[in-house]
Amino acid sequence: MIRRVIKIDEEKCNGCGVCASACHEGAIGIVDGKAKLLRDDYCDGLGDCLPSCETNAISFEEREAAAYDEEAVKINMEKRNTEQKKLELNKNQTIQFGCPGSQSRMLSHKKIEVKDARTEGEIVSQLNQWPVQIKLVSPNAAYFNNANLLIAADCTAYAYGDFHNKFIRNKITLIGCPKLDEGDYSEKLTTILKMNDIKSVTVVRMEVPCCGGIENAVKNALKASDKMIPWQVVTISTNGEIIE
Repeated sequence: MIRRVIKIDEEKCNGCGVCASACHEGAIGIVDGKAKLLRDDYCDGLGDCLPSCETNAISFEEREAAAYDEEAVKINMEKRNTEQKKLELNKNQTIQFGCPGSQSRMLSHKKIEVKDARTEGEIVSQLNQWPVQIKLVSPNAAYFNNANLLIAADCTAYAYGDFHNKFIRNKITLIGCPKLDEGDYSEKLTTILKMNDIKSVTVVRMEVPCCGGIENAVKNALKASDKMIPWQVVTISTNGEIIE
């Protein structure tokens, strides 16, 4: 059929993309740095894109063209909106986890020889992965699969002298402070448990009441995950002793 559709002068087009944003039907795209009419049946011939073009590269022409297809336009725009939401989600994840200091990775350690008046021997870190802060870890990090999970209040590592060998060894470690960190850990921990095959969960907390927040978060996450995962709670006193 003969009908009115837009015409784009590529020589005048500077590829700014404003016309593509102005087109409510998604008929215009940027290809090789120039605006293009992607499909005739997406163009309704009303010309919402014309006023947006600062170089006057867009005009009308009467020519043989497929009829405007409103249903095809609707499907196309739904697809574009879905893709845009995915891009925004990926962008947010990059912001949350994109800092080099919070990128997921496994760790290896060299033995460090320590000699002083009190001790002579080797101290080796048992930390297996990075990051360790609950707020920073990515739930889909590869190290969570088939992991024995340690979820500890951050003060416990300072209070208990042999924390690495007693608790961190052979575990994936997550730490947090329910009193100082904003929000609740339950949702993040639930996601980790649901997305991965966790073999066991060990919670290490201090005896102080505020530390109950991390224990409750784990309990809520275990319940919400609908999984039967073995778990235990170990309490450390402020004197650095394990409370049976």
